Amino acid sequence: MERIPWDQYFAAQAVLLSLRSTCTRLEVGATLVRDKRIIAGGYNGSVSGDVHCVDEDCYIVDGHCLRTIHAEMNALLQCAKFGIPTEGSEIYVTHFPCLACTKAILQAGVKTIHYLHDYHNNEYALSLIEQVGASVHQVTLDEKYFSKLQLGEPLF
Repeated sequence: MERIPWDQYFAAQAVLLSLRSTCTRLEVGATLVRDKRIIAGGYNGSVSGDVHCVDEDCYIVDGHCLRTIHAEMNALLQCAKFGIPTEGSEIYVTHFPCLACTKAILQAGVKTIHYLHDYHNNEYALSLIEQVGASVHQVTLDEKYFSKLQLGEPLF
């Protein structure tokens, strides 16, 4: 029996988290992993207690939604809230992180950024990743592992 590779397993967890997103512009999920164990997850959405974009539309200023906290930040903030160390961890994200999220990820000590889809990949973010000695890796999901779910249509 061939098992799903770790990178696809954790990337699929990020996809599952993205289904909770309340952003109407882009559904993003992030899974923080240390030693092959999930330590936190996040999706993009509003601050707890605020209205959500799916309910009252996005709050756009200069092309950005001010209401949304990005999935990567929500995963990091979950660790901060519950006192979970992130040093040496890895993050799996459905989309390449924005510059602000990349900086936060690196500052939190995350050593590898795995992502599924390119999304405005920032050159400075890529240079920061290299400069601090972290790495970035694009994951490809192999359909054969997800056809076993028998949900009728392929997930990806």
